[in-house]
Amino acid sequence: MPTEQPAWVRTRRALIGARIRAARLHADLSQVDLGLRVGLDHKTIHRIEHGTSDPSLGALLQIAHATGTPLAELVR
Repeated sequence: MPTEQPAWVRTRRALIGARIRAARLHADLSQVDLGLRVGLDHKTIHRIEHGTSDPSLGALLQIAHATGTPLAELVR
């Protein structure tokens, strides 16, 4: 049975999601557009941006590439 993640993990995930959202908006992409570019459903993009989903490293790399943002900037 999986255990609940600590509050600091949820907080950090929300901060990373907010950076992803800011990068997407800076790149002038909708959630649908970003999803199409990285092969994810727009609902998944929404969940990542709101910190309710744990994206894989591959997804983060693709999001960084699609938005023209260094990965380190998204996860700092």
